[in-house]
Amino acid sequence: MRRYEAVHLLPNGDIGETQRLAPAIPAFETAFSAMARGTLLPTEKGMMAIEDLLPGDRVRTVDAGFQTLLWRGSITVVPAVAGQQDAAGTLTRIAADALGIGRPMPDLLLGPGARLHHRAPVIHTVTGHDAAFVPARDFIDGVSVIEVTPQSPVQVFQLGFAGHHRITANGVEIDTMNPGGRMETNLQGEMLTLYLSLFPHVSGLGDFGPLALPRLSLSDIDLFNVA
Repeated sequence: MRRYEAVHLLPNGDIGETQRLAPAIPAFETAFSAMARGTLLPTEKGMMAIEDLLPGDRVRTVDAGFQTLLWRGSITVVPAVAGQQDAAGTLTRIAADALGIGRPMPDLLLGPGARLHHRAPVIHTVTGHDAAFVPARDFIDGVSVIEVTPQSPVQVFQLGFAGHHRITANGVEIDTMNPGGRMETNLQGEMLTLYLSLFPHVSGLGDFGPLALPRLSLSDIDLFNVA
């Protein structure tokens, strides 16, 4: 079990807070663990660190301009916890300019649930889309994208809007919170009810809307290239 924390926008414009103990499993953790504390995002107020963002703030998305933040979730990545999956206690660091000029700037520290916007010709061939969201961990090369085991606990965050969007974190495009539907979460019954209780701004999985782009792994893309 681990503690999950969230703040969300209430219908009257106030901000509600939620804290729950829930299972430390990927379906839950991925929804809360995209960006480490200190990540910078563009807003109507200028660049802001993710920990300073609050529901009601207007964040600039790549695909739909400024959108109102409805939910900000967070967990703490703790290294070397007995019984947890190895990836759950690590972060991914992308060095400045590793993906192009200003991508990122400065270095970007991502959580276990982060997915990067990735273009490849084969993605269009297979899915009909020009790009997909790929786990940031898949790009680890030990040089410009490295796995980091923090020396102390690190708070990580994810953001939720009315739809699934692309946002820039330190200049790198990643996706926002969307569970991907019942098939991707593989939750049902009481476990699904507990999961949804962490997102008071929705009443069911359908309220998150469809994925903006498919989610693939780099190994999936490599297989498509071989085929």
